[in-house]
Amino acid sequence: MRCPYCGGSDTQVKDSRPSEDNAAIRRRRVCPDCGGRFTTFERVQLRELTVVKRSGKRVPFDRDKLQRSIDVALRKRAVEPERIERLVSGITRQLESAGEPDVASETIGELVMAGLKGLDDVAYVRFASVYKNFREAKDFEDLLGTLGGTLAAPAEPEPEPEAKPPPRRRASRP
Repeated sequence: MRCPYCGGSDTQVKDSRPSEDNAAIRRRRVCPDCGGRFTTFERVQLRELTVVKRSGKRVPFDRDKLQRSIDVALRKRAVEPERIERLVSGITRQLESAGEPDVASETIGELVMAGLKGLDDVAYVRFASVYKNFREAKDFEDLLGTLGGTLAAPAEPEPEPEAKPPPRRRASRP
């Protein structure tokens, strides 16, 4: 493994353990040339995947790009990193185990939307608005309708009940 700091090619593993979801091995490394320390992850890759874009262009599947797009949708949302990692790993495993070396970008987008819908509604709407290229507010209304919630129109103020004068008290006679 090449050192990210000095480019040295002879780094040493100092610590190795399974990651939180047991889908990868986390390794702490040190570079003997510059003393830099860094972490790497080793994951099982079942097959090489190729993403077929809408334009027809073919590019290698990039797990890190998938991670970044999900991170952007979840920015400033209170979602545990372990749940995000499980989502990314789950989508990657689904794609690898599908048996096809070519995957349509739409398939990946739909898997991400389904995963985010179960994880965080706001992130789902953020991702969908970019993925589906929303142009107007009506697009958001339609999507929010699928979440089971309805957009509440501003409520009409309820008429104030007429104020009744307090009941008169009869003076008690001694």
